[in-house]
Amino acid sequence: TDSEKKFCGEEDGSGERGLLHTWRGYSYSTTPERVLLSRPVLQAAVGARHGVLLVEGGQVYSFGELPWKQNQTSSVATEPVLEAVLSEQRVVFVAAGSVHSGVVTEDGGMHMWGENTHGQCGLSGLSVIPNPTPVGVLDSEAMPPQTVKILEVACGDQHTLALSAKHEVWAWGSGCQLGLNTSTFPVWKPQKVEHLAGRHVLQVACGATHSLALVRCLPPPQEPRNPPQDKCGQCHQMLYTMTDKEDHVIISDGHHCPVGVELDSNETTSSKPASEPQNESSPYPDEQAVKAYLKRLSDHALAEHTTKTPSTLHSAQVSLVQHSVTPMGSALNNLVVSCASAVGERVVSTYEALSLRKVIGYWVSVFSSFYTECLHYLYLMFLALLLGRNRNSNLAMMHLTRFFMLQVPGERVEERLRQEEPMQGKKSSSLGDIREEEAELSRRLSLPGLLFQVSPRLLRRTSRHRARAIPLTPGGIPEADAHLPSLQTEVWSWGRGQEGQLGHGDLLPRTQPVCVKSLNGKEVLRVAAGAHHSLALTAQSQVFSWGCNTSGQLGHMESPTTLPHLTKLSDGIRVWDIGAGQQHTLLLADGDCIQPILYYSGQQVKEVMEQTEEEEQTGEYTQQPVLLPFCMNLGYVSSVGAGGQTCAALTDRNVMGFIASLHELAAAERKFYCKLSNINSLLLQPLLKLGMTVCVWLLQNLIGRLGRLSQLTGQNSASLTSFLRRSRDIRGLVILDDAHLFLDTHSEYCSAVGDLLVMGGFQALVKPCHDVFGKGAEVVQKLSECSEEGLPLADVLAHLFYLPIKHLHEYGRLLLKLATCYEVSSVDYQKLQDACSKYESMALHLKRRRKEAEYTLHFWKSFPGKMTDSLRKPSRRLICESSNKALTLQNAGRFSVNWFILFNDALVHAQFSTHHVFPLATLWVEPISEENTGIYGLKVTSPEESFTLLASCPAEKAKWLRSINQAVEQALSGLGHDGILPSTGVAQRADPPISRTASYTFYKDSRLKEAMYEGRWVSGKPNGRGVVKWPDERMYTGTFKNGLEDGFGDYVVPNKNLNICDHYQGQWKDGKMHGFGTFRYASGEIYEGSFQDNMRHGHGMLRSGKLNSTSPSVFIGQWQYDKKSGYGVFDDITRGEKYMGMWLDDQRQGNAVVVTQFGLYYEGAFSNNKMMGNGVLLSEDDTTFEGEFSEDWTLNGKGVLTMPNKDYIEGSFSGVWGTGLKMSGSYYKPSLYDSDKEKAHALKLGRLAVHSEEKWKAVFLECWNRLGCDSPGQGQTTTAWDNIAVALTANRRQQRDSPELLSRSHHKTLESLEFIPQHVGPVTLEVYHTIRRYLVKACDTPLHPLGRLVETLVSVYRMTYVGVGANRRLLPQAVNEIKSYLNRIFQLVRFLFPDLPEEGGSLADPPKEKGGSDPAGKQLESPKPGCVVSSSALLLPVLLPRLYPPLFTLYALEKEKEDDVYWECVLRLNKQPDLALLAFLGVQQKFWPVTVTVHGEKQQVLSSTKDSCFASAVETLQQISTTFTPSDKLQVIQLTFEEITQEVLALLKQDFLWSMDDLFPVFLFVVLRARIRNLGSEVSLIEDLMDPCVQHGEHGIMFTTLKACYYQIQHEKIT
Repeated sequence: TDSEKKFCGEEDGSGERGLLHTWRGYSYSTTPERVLLSRPVLQAAVGARHGVLLVEGGQVYSFGELPWKQNQTSSVATEPVLEAVLSEQRVVFVAAGSVHSGVVTEDGGMHMWGENTHGQCGLSGLSVIPNPTPVGVLDSEAMPPQTVKILEVACGDQHTLALSAKHEVWAWGSGCQLGLNTSTFPVWKPQKVEHLAGRHVLQVACGATHSLALVRCLPPPQEPRNPPQDKCGQCHQMLYTMTDKEDHVIISDGHHCPVGVELDSNETTSSKPASEPQNESSPYPDEQAVKAYLKRLSDHALAEHTTKTPSTLHSAQVSLVQHSVTPMGSALNNLVVSCASAVGERVVSTYEALSLRKVIGYWVSVFSSFYTECLHYLYLMFLALLLGRNRNSNLAMMHLTRFFMLQVPGERVEERLRQEEPMQGKKSSSLGDIREEEAELSRRLSLPGLLFQVSPRLLRRTSRHRARAIPLTPGGIPEADAHLPSLQTEVWSWGRGQEGQLGHGDLLPRTQPVCVKSLNGKEVLRVAAGAHHSLALTAQSQVFSWGCNTSGQLGHMESPTTLPHLTKLSDGIRVWDIGAGQQHTLLLADGDCIQPILYYSGQQVKEVMEQTEEEEQTGEYTQQPVLLPFCMNLGYVSSVGAGGQTCAALTDRNVMGFIASLHELAAAERKFYCKLSNINSLLLQPLLKLGMTVCVWLLQNLIGRLGRLSQLTGQNSASLTSFLRRSRDIRGLVILDDAHLFLDTHSEYCSAVGDLLVMGGFQALVKPCHDVFGKGAEVVQKLSECSEEGLPLADVLAHLFYLPIKHLHEYGRLLLKLATCYEVSSVDYQKLQDACSKYESMALHLKRRRKEAEYTLHFWKSFPGKMTDSLRKPSRRLICESSNKALTLQNAGRFSVNWFILFNDALVHAQFSTHHVFPLATLWVEPISEENTGIYGLKVTSPEESFTLLASCPAEKAKWLRSINQAVEQALSGLGHDGILPSTGVAQRADPPISRTASYTFYKDSRLKEAMYEGRWVSGKPNGRGVVKWPDERMYTGTFKNGLEDGFGDYVVPNKNLNICDHYQGQWKDGKMHGFGTFRYASGEIYEGSFQDNMRHGHGMLRSGKLNSTSPSVFIGQWQYDKKSGYGVFDDITRGEKYMGMWLDDQRQGNAVVVTQFGLYYEGAFSNNKMMGNGVLLSEDDTTFEGEFSEDWTLNGKGVLTMPNKDYIEGSFSGVWGTGLKMSGSYYKPSLYDSDKEKAHALKLGRLAVHSEEKWKAVFLECWNRLGCDSPGQGQTTTAWDNIAVALTANRRQQRDSPELLSRSHHKTLESLEFIPQHVGPVTLEVYHTIRRYLVKACDTPLHPLGRLVETLVSVYRMTYVGVGANRRLLPQAVNEIKSYLNRIFQLVRFLFPDLPEEGGSLADPPKEKGGSDPAGKQLESPKPGCVVSSSALLLPVLLPRLYPPLFTLYALEKEKEDDVYWECVLRLNKQPDLALLAFLGVQQKFWPVTVTVHGEKQQVLSSTKDSCFASAVETLQQISTTFTPSDKLQVIQLTFEEITQEVLALLKQDFLWSMDDLFPVFLFVVLRARIRNLGSEVSLIEDLMDPCVQHGEHGIMFTTLKACYYQIQHEKIT
């Protein structure tokens, strides 16, 4: 590759690397031969008598005896032969068996050649394959069938294994070493080894007659308890199987183990698991096994069942149950049947004697009682649906869903299963005793763990045919999982075991893969298989071997050889590659020097070639591995291989030191991992077993961190080892790509060591070490590699645990060494250089941290004991302290002791017996200038105290200032004591920020005592957003200013009695509720309105009543100091009354009006919450009482009672209105002529009501306050505009934070309001219009003070006059209230625009054109409305549309009788045709239309024509109902007149002037034809609210005409 060329220094480095040497045996005379090839060899595979080589460029060579090559003269190839067939392919992997070979190409294809008698080449019909031929691996279970990509291949004697890209194993050839469920050999086509399906296989190896697989462990179970077994221990097939029939699923538990039995002392014939099922802990079901078994069983299931059962009756019973019930067809029965067959034939055999009906009855009862178990069987059925390709899956799915809709009984299935677990051990055979089986029934009904641990993903994938469980990588180092090899591995073996080569402790064969238990947890990285022995290489660089040892090939003389044992190697020899041949083993290891060394164990091979087989067998052999003397001459060996009697080694020459540096890096990492493992196993585990008491959790934390570091190191060493064997491109180095991972892990580990050190943990470990390791504790001394003699044991331990820092230096050194092999300008050089500096600086940083920890430990030893206990914390480090009196407290007493200690998390002020801790996050320190004072002082501020410290000299002052500031900065950045590296080259900020985020618990402050604040701070005070939580569960969330709540906040107060909270949301000022807010009381009341000093003060609305009632009672009005005072409206839903009047201290006091839902109306005085004093009471039928009251609705004293017919009684009255009244007085019946008296009695309502100017004063005052005025009109206009700008800006900012609150049009309104209408001098019409437009927009948004005012007025107005308030007698008050609003708002407008003339004033320089109201051109005497300023013209368009509904309702109620008379008349007159009506109304004939236009065509007016004359004028007039303001309505009337004039002009064809006598009848006709329902109300509304300056103008005259028409129609006599 290019990167290799770079460091070779020459284009063709073939002479330097990838050199292959082969030799036989281990005698001194042996010299390796170099196989000469033009290109570097990447991989060599050695078979029994031949070998296959892969060279750079992906070409393949064969050497040795090649009898399958037909065209060669001799079958022995002395020189390597190029396999030309493969020259088109790029090969990436080669393998050689006894007599056949295989290669894998880059695209995942596979080629095989050689002997094929046993099918080992995977090609049927040929006994010999001379040249490489493609072999396809097809996954027939996938739909559609897919070609499987292959990663690696391994060849044995008569079989071949392939590892797919999905990490599954495929096998073909002959013998039980295939691991397939078959007994017919040879297997010609590759088949999947189902037993390993779903697992992640890392490597496969083939012996002569056995197979090995290295498998990544499944993730640890989510739940600690063991689920009940669901698989046979030996053959790993399901104990429960499923067969799908036409319309139901049979679930069977009859299982025969195909693997041989193993004899055991207490169980003579029962099958005992040879290895516990690995899947036990897996949360994933092993679907592959289910599938395989399903496939085999689907055809023979019933037959098998019947043959297994003890009686024919039994089998008949089974089929009877199945077939006789099914035709019933109901889903339930189907399920019953399925479950019946599922829960076991056993039950049926128990109840043989029962009749069929009873059986079914019994099943229904079983069904209900064992419902939950059935649910679990359904899970199995569900799996069957998923995994089997079920023809009837839709039907079954339907049954399932119906069934799942039923509800499961309370008891949890898992609980029951847990109780039943003890019974799981007992496995009864199918031919057991019936009584025993009855007892077993309950056990049978509990289900295997598979069921309740089906992954939910599986259930979602109903549509897919395959649901593969993907095992997760074991915990540990999450981020680098993709880059680092796993250490959690298992070795599985299968095949012939006659030499013990399977490692299970026996000589039995295994037809299925079985886990080699004794290698679990040994972190195996690589396996190799000789002819009859097996090897496993671990991450700790040790080799386990087992199997045939006739020639000492195991490297040890241990027995039994049927179990793995370690090969005998002297200390310090770390093996990192292995090869296994016919009867020998080759090991590649690290020795004392950098260059790798080779060890050989096994048979010595004689040089003489003509030996007979027998002689060979009796040669000499090794007792333990021996060093091959020539290995140092070979150069740097990168991998070894062995096969037959041959050994092979691939070597590199050291070019520019690159190869040596790589080897050194890998060796250092392997050595370090062994070191860490030893520390753990030799030192920590024995100490933990002792049961330490001191610092035990700190020790455990240290062990945990060490474990994490150790695992990372182990994974990295494994990664580096495979890196040496393969790529060499340094871009793949994890140590470069994931440097942060190594740095963080080391940093965390060092923190743990430091914490233990600070707490005196190493001192505490001394005694246990003496107890465990004896007085000298040699083990510790030896592990620590400590060079100094006579150090105390505690220091030796500390030295030992700080070794990883040394290793970081090692990383830095070796990466730098590698970097020197590259061009300085290259990217790789830069990458190595960067990583090197990272590791170096981290090592220095950790050294510094170690110093800090040692300094802190030293400090605690000297510190007075009592305080040590409370202040000493594992993570606390000392920065500096003032025991040298360099820092003192200002104004301290002469004899007081003040000792200041700065830790990395707090400043401690210690005195004689007390101390105070100031957390650094909330500490501010600033120097006091020395100019005036002459002292070296520091001012220290904390949330509740501030004090001054005096330093002895400027240097001390600077030192303390710097130390405190740095410590604060670090505490704030969250680095604490794990402080990450200061980034290189960037100077740290000198001072920590004055404004910061921190949390603090108050201890002094009376209001906040023991409360915890979390949020923003400025100089020792909460400022900005934050949260306060009190111990009594009160909580404030919102903004602060100078330590007090200020701005918007949310305050919750729990109410213990009601178990619900009071909740305030709103404005605060100086720590109190102040401004607008909403308070939801626990009682269910809600107050919305103004607050001041935590009290309701100003305008507000209180809703009370139950939370769930739709209409609680509502009060809206003025509050003073938490009481209702001033004007307010109270709507009492419960009594159906509405009170509108004055209040004082929560009581009704003063003048008021009360209306009830029954139409009663009272106005008069209230006192002490009662009607008391003078008042007027009217009932619905106009019966009136005027006089004195003493209580609500109670007459008491003098008065006049007037009947609806105007008769009245004068005298004194007593009693409650509506019940019998007692009275004494005179009765008067006024005569017709007695008009004077009647006048005296005419009742004027409203005199005793609250005057409209007195209403809602608080609402207007709040608006003035918002503009910055204390009382109406008092203040600066400029201030007012500033306040408006602030309000709008604040609200826009809030809108930016949460845009969803405002609509887009609202947003535009806000933008346009940012421009204030500017003008100089008097107001002209143009400026007036600008102001008007501004006001319309301002009143459109509640964010503007005027808009807020209008919104509030609208709500109070509706509150007053809707519901019970819709009483016709309130009309005059309602009209006056609107007029009062206009006056008061106009006052505000004139305050904002001081140049605006007052009410009725004229605008400056009237515009040249005519006023808009004068189209006809007649000059009337009145001023033009366009030029006169009036509040109604300016403000009514804004206000009236919002108030229109309640107001118009009142008009309609008031005019109801008149309108009814008018309407009756309109309906009658409208029955006449046009001409008749015109004649009847006395319209002159010359004004009668002759033709009219209907649908665009002219028609003659006939005597029958109706609704056609003056049609356009009629349409225009009808629009009066769709307008709101009087000016708009008057405009409509004017347009109507214009329409009439247009039509008459067209008729007369000449100019003319109307006289009222001519006009009136025509207009009357139009009004009649317009049929306006509430004309009376419209007329009254215009009259009451029209602009006074219009009354005498043209509009005024037109309006008078309309009014006259209304009265005329009411009094029209129809003849």
